[in-house]
Amino acid sequence: MSQGTEPDPAASPDNAGGWTRQLAPYRSPIPWRARFELAVTAIPFAALFALAWAALSVSPWLSVALSLANAAFVVRLFMIQHDCGHGAFFRDRQWNDRIGRTIGALTLTPYAVWRRNHTMHHATTGNLDRRGTGDIPTLTVAEYRARPLVGRICYRLVRHPAILFGIAPFYSFFLQNRVPAGLMRSGWRYWASALGTDATIFAILATLYLFGGVPVLLFVYLPMMLLAASTGMWLFYVQHQFEETSWESEADWSVQDAAFHGSSHYDLPPVLRWITANIGVHHVHHLASRIPFYRLSEVLRDHDVLAGAQRLTLRESLRCASLTLWDEDGGRLVSFAELPRLAAPAARIEP
Repeated sequence: MSQGTEPDPAASPDNAGGWTRQLAPYRSPIPWRARFELAVTAIPFAALFALAWAALSVSPWLSVALSLANAAFVVRLFMIQHDCGHGAFFRDRQWNDRIGRTIGALTLTPYAVWRRNHTMHHATTGNLDRRGTGDIPTLTVAEYRARPLVGRICYRLVRHPAILFGIAPFYSFFLQNRVPAGLMRSGWRYWASALGTDATIFAILATLYLFGGVPVLLFVYLPMMLLAASTGMWLFYVQHQFEETSWESEADWSVQDAAFHGSSHYDLPPVLRWITANIGVHHVHHLASRIPFYRLSEVLRDHDVLAGAQRLTLRESLRCASLTLWDEDGGRLVSFAELPRLAAPAARIEP
C-alpha cells in the first residue's frame, strides 16, 4: 500500500463514513499529471477535428467517421471539466475555474451552472425526498401505480432508451443548457455563466460556418457532439441506475451510505476507462469528490474492498437500460416487465 493508506477498521461497506479519512491522502492534485492529462486530451481533439475537416475534400462520410471518433475526446474533456468543478484537477482554484469555463464552451455546458447543480446532485443522490436535481427521473413502484394513465404513459416515454439516450441528451446539452436550468432565480452569476457560454458557442459556430460552411457544421461538428452527449447521458445513467443501487427516505438517508451503495463501480475495459477518465469509479468519486480522476486507480489498487464493491461490467450494464422503477419493498430497481409480479401494497397488509 501507498504511504498514508493503512487500513482503517472503520472503513467498510457497512460503515461508508469511515472512508472519509481513509481517502484523504489521495485528494492532492499532481500538477504535472494534470497538465499531461489536459494535453493528451486537448491536442488529439484539435488534431482529429482538423483531420475531419480536411477529410471533407475526400468524402463527407469519412469526416463523419473521424468526427464520431473525436467524440471520445469530447467526453474526456467533459470529465476534466467535471474535475475542475470539484476543485480536484489543479491545485489552484483559479486554474480549475479557468480551464473548466473554457472547456464548457466546447462541451455546451455552462460551467458555473453545471457546478452548482452537480454539487446538489452529490448532496442529494439516493434521497427519495430530494429527487429532481441532476438525476434521472425515477419513480417508485407505488408512485407509478398512483399516477393516472396519461402520467404512466409519459413516464414510460421518458424512460424509454430511445428517448433517454437519444432525444434527452440533445435536449439537455443543446437546448436546456442555454439557460441556467434549475437556477433561473438564483442570481445574475448563473445567467452570466449560461449566456456567456452561449455567446462563446455562437462565436465558435459562426467561425466554423464562415471558414467551412454548412458541411463543417453538419459532418464535422454535429456527429461528434451528438455522440458525446449520448455517451455522457449513458455514463451518468449507469452510475446510479443499476439494480442494487440505494434509495432511501430522508429519515434513513446519509450522504456517505448513498455514495457507497448508490453509486456503481463501472469496471470498463482499459481503453474505455481512459476515454471516460475513470468516471466509472463512481462510488469512490462520491465518497471523496476531491480526488482527481487520474488518482482513482491508486485508490482501487490500494483498497481491495473498493475495487470489488458495486462492480458492474460492460456486459452487465446493458441490462440496466431496462430498469425503470424503484421497488421500496425489495430495495432494488425493477423493470416495467417485473411490475405485474410485484404485489400491490394493499395485498400485503396483515389482517
